[in-house]
Amino acid sequence: MKRGVSGKGAKAGLALTRSVCYIVLILLSLLCIFSFYFLIVNASRPHAEIMSELSLSPGKYLFKNLSNLLADKNISLLRGLFNSLFISACTAALTSYFSAMTAYGIYAYNFRFKKAAFTFIMMIMMVPTQVSAVGFIQLVSGMGLMDTFYPLILPSIAAPVVFYFMKSYMESVLPLEIVEAARVDGSNEFMTFNRIILPVIKPALAVQAIFSFVANWNNYFTPQLIINSDKNKTIPILIAQLRSADYMKFDLGMVYIMIFVAIIPLLIVYIFLSKYIIKGLTLGSVKG
Repeated sequence: MKRGVSGKGAKAGLALTRSVCYIVLILLSLLCIFSFYFLIVNASRPHAEIMSELSLSPGKYLFKNLSNLLADKNISLLRGLFNSLFISACTAALTSYFSAMTAYGIYAYNFRFKKAAFTFIMMIMMVPTQVSAVGFIQLVSGMGLMDTFYPLILPSIAAPVVFYFMKSYMESVLPLEIVEAARVDGSNEFMTFNRIILPVIKPALAVQAIFSFVANWNNYFTPQLIINSDKNKTIPILIAQLRSADYMKFDLGMVYIMIFVAIIPLLIVYIFLSKYIIKGLTLGSVKG
């Protein structure tokens, strides 16, 4: 009898916990949706109305603000979108592939100083980007690569955070027996990695590619140190440039419409690849 009562109490407590979690998630979702809705509202209003009052109803200046933005000779929106897309896509590809290859080498092979190599990579992960910014700029300047995309793309080959995630994922879902079987069948190491290992860790690759794409799309700190010419500026730089314009010529409606246009590619990425995010984050917690 006592056991039945305790069982009912446990079920009631679990139901209450779930209800609280659902309520919190719903509130957070509404908060995110409201922020996005507020962005759309302000993107459809003129500068004077945005500065004068707060409104929750969309205006009629959405396409007007967009046309003003496209007509601005100091802001090359389409060029900025292409630059950000190119840098983010290349960085996502390099980061996910080479980090997975490094993680595979640490995970699947036994060699001298293996633990030392892993520790060294983890130590690099602890160093903030801002700390090494001065030395990085001096290196890039000395190599004659200022105002190019190379310093924004090539360093993504070494991504300690992605490496650690990929290694942890492999430890959860990739038994070493698969690698041994491939070697017995005569597969070389490069073919084993590309044709056998990559399909197994595909969800994790997709997750890290998405996160890398979003991080580099939103990155402002490094590009503004490297990029000088208008033709190479990325979207975050253009938004900051538009926001810091002369007060008399400042148009807040153009700022909001540019932010709205800038997040559209991110929404597309999440809409089409969200299933990989969920699968990649949950599958690794179950031992394969």
